[in-house]
Amino acid sequence: MGASSWPNDSELDKIKKAVADMAGGSLNVVKVVVSSYRICPLGANIDHQGGIVSAMTINKGIILGFVPSTDSQVILRSGQFSGEVRFRVDQIQLPKDTTKSNGKIEKSQNHPSDTVEECKWGNYAKGALYALQSRGNNLKQGITGFICGTEGLDSSGLSSSAAVGIACLLALESANNLTVSPTENIEYDRLIENEYLGLKNGILDQSAILLSSYGCLTCMDCKTKKHKLIHPPKFVTDKDSESKIPYKILLAFSGLKQALTTNPGYNRRVIECREAAEILLKAAGKEDEPILTNVEEEEFETHKPKLELDLARRAEHYFTENARVIKGLEAWGCGNFEEFGKLISASGLSSIQNYECGCEPLIQLYTILLKAPGVYGARFSGAGFRGCCAAFVNSEYAEEAASFVKSEYFKLQPELASHLNKDTAVVICDLGDCARII
Repeated sequence: MGASSWPNDSELDKIKKAVADMAGGSLNVVKVVVSSYRICPLGANIDHQGGIVSAMTINKGIILGFVPSTDSQVILRSGQFSGEVRFRVDQIQLPKDTTKSNGKIEKSQNHPSDTVEECKWGNYAKGALYALQSRGNNLKQGITGFICGTEGLDSSGLSSSAAVGIACLLALESANNLTVSPTENIEYDRLIENEYLGLKNGILDQSAILLSSYGCLTCMDCKTKKHKLIHPPKFVTDKDSESKIPYKILLAFSGLKQALTTNPGYNRRVIECREAAEILLKAAGKEDEPILTNVEEEEFETHKPKLELDLARRAEHYFTENARVIKGLEAWGCGNFEEFGKLISASGLSSIQNYECGCEPLIQLYTILLKAPGVYGARFSGAGFRGCCAAFVNSEYAEEAASFVKSEYFKLQPELASHLNKDTAVVICDLGDCARII
């Protein structure tokens, strides 16, 4: 593990005390799951097509304190939301849009927790149970837990949902003495999001959170599921000289918050990519799964005229983004942050022009960041339908850049900016580490 500055002792003590008060026990027996948020410098919106992606975690995220229950009951409270989530691990969990009647699984219009808005976050814990059960794990031990995320950063495009799902998985596995590898938990979290919640995303988010290592760029081939860690020059990751790290991560928030599970734009883009792949594969005389990784770039160039303009743009984004990832890994390994930043900004532009995600406030933030002093490169963080933009910035200019972005964004979006906390409207972050129990 590296020198991540998060969470600090005060944050850990606060979580442990909350759990001890809930369970009526000692602080010493409370375990804590740390599940960092992630950014994806390169590899935007191609994980669901089997592309190559890059990611790293930051020193912000989800903390879940817990103790095993005396029975199968799960009791969870949140630092961000009111209400209490309760369910039993010895009861079968079904996907969000199904219910069971007379022994038959049927479609349902409502999920039990949807009746209480504040407790929707509990779906991730129930989804963790569903994922574990669906692969034959027989859980008997519940947990009593308290979960909270870094203030102001929830629903922000940093994959807080995956971080919550992974935290719940690790806690339930620990309480039931299950030994589960990171790659297995990548699949379990995919089941939470794809099957239980109905989101058609890939495996980038959970891979980043579970596989990252302090100071490294995580590279994941989403088709083969193979990953590697790219180390920059040694001085960058020297934990005893953290001040020498030449960059910071800047997060600039738009004020827009909407879960991807309620935004049709994300799933629509995934469907469009598959439609493009299906047409291209058919034209090439191939019968592979209709995802763009199964299409050779030469086949795309040859048969591109057969695609409608929108589908051609989606495929164009996939192939150019895949190429940017490969170039970016080399730049990172050489410590060439200027080139790395240019590729990130090009990724952001392709997301706007070819993938056609984003909205006016996010595009404005992206444009402002590119003008900010010391910024190497920027793009949307997450899918681009809400949340924030992420940028790499020269460490010496981080404070100046943050101030510039706050000022310029307020001029363009005074209404949205007025709802942002002035202390978290633009956040300067350091590197993080993988999800773990401490």
